[in-house]
Parts: sequence; C-alpha cells; structure tokens
Amino acid sequence: MKILIGDDHNVVRRGLKMIILDAYPKAIIVEAEDGAILLRKLGLQQWDIIICDISMPGRSGLEIMQLIKDLAPKIPVVMLSMHPAEHYAIRALKAGAHGYITKESASDELILAIKTVTAGRKYITQEIADLLIDNNSDIPIENQPHKQLSNREFDVMKMIAEGYKISDIASRLSLSVNTISTYRTRILQKMSVDSNADITKYALNKGII
Repeated sequence: MKILIGDDHNVVRRGLKMIILDAYPKAIIVEAEDGAILLRKLGLQQWDIIICDISMPGRSGLEIMQLIKDLAPKIPVVMLSMHPAEHYAIRALKAGAHGYITKESASDELILAIKTVTAGRKYITQEIADLLIDNNSDIPIENQPHKQLSNREFDVMKMIAEGYKISDIASRLSLSVNTISTYRTRILQKMSVDSNADITKYALNKGII
C-alpha cells in the first residue's frame, strides 16, 4: 500500500500515519506539507491512494483535487477536513474526490475509507448521502446564494465570516491582497450583500460558521 498524505500540519500527518500503520504495518507513506509539494510527489511513483487536506496554503485541496483528477484520474482521493461535511463534502465529491472525512472522525473512519475507495467504491456516509439528496432538492438558488460561489470564493467567504482581515486571508492562502479583494467583490455581488457584516450574518444563519 503506497499512500501520499497532503496536510500542512505536521501533527495531523503524524497522527494519520499512526492510524494507517496500525492497520497496514507495511504501508509506504509519503508526506507533503502543501499542494505544490503534493503535486511534485504525485509523479514520483504509483500511489494506491491520496489523502489530502481541504485547507492548505496556496492552492486549496479542492483545486489540488481537480489537478490530480487531470494528471492521475485512476488514483482515489479521500479529502480530509476540519470542517463538517455539510460545508465541503458535496464540493469535494463534485471535484472528483472518492470520499470525505473530518479530522475529528479520522480515528474512526480513515481505515474504512481507505478500504472502501481502494476497492473502487465511493466512501459516502449516511450524513453525506443525506446532503446529496438535499443538494438535489428544489430549494431555489436565491435562498442559498453561497452555492453560486466557486470553491475558492467559498473559502474566502468563510474566512471573512469568521472575522479574518483581507491581509490575513491573503497570507493564509498565499495569495495577494488584491486577489483576495477581488474575490470579496465577487462574493458580495453573487450573494447580493453589501458588507462583511452581512456575510457573517448569512454564514451564521446558514450554519456555515
């Protein structure tokens, strides 16, 4: 079993390795601390599975997921996130992920997710199945405008709602302040709101934060 893990937190990578090696003592596990490094290591050998954090510096995990799909479409990818499934699971699956688990549930779900996706199936919990049903419901898009946002815009919107300054967001995402300001303008337009306070209020009402 050859596994590539992408996460910018050393403690998380170490914890994931311990969980995996307990079930697969002979597994070869290679780490990447950001998306760029993960993509470089992607071509070094044939991987059985990639486990990728959804929130990393520079390109987000969802952007990395789409690049992996283009470069190595047969490798199953499980997206890992500190965020509840309702926030990113559907986006991850649409981007091509074979499964989505939260860091909080990794100790219970990671091995089952690995076994499921390496067997050629999607790892979809009952919670995610319910979300998929809800996502295909007839709720008017004007009642959930955040679904119009791109993956990167959604990331920025969430951080704005959490109170981060534009400069802080730029630093965390390894992007320029001008780029984040452009994203903010698009978010305001798409969501038909006027201020950061409106974004925060919306996010709270929808349970996004």
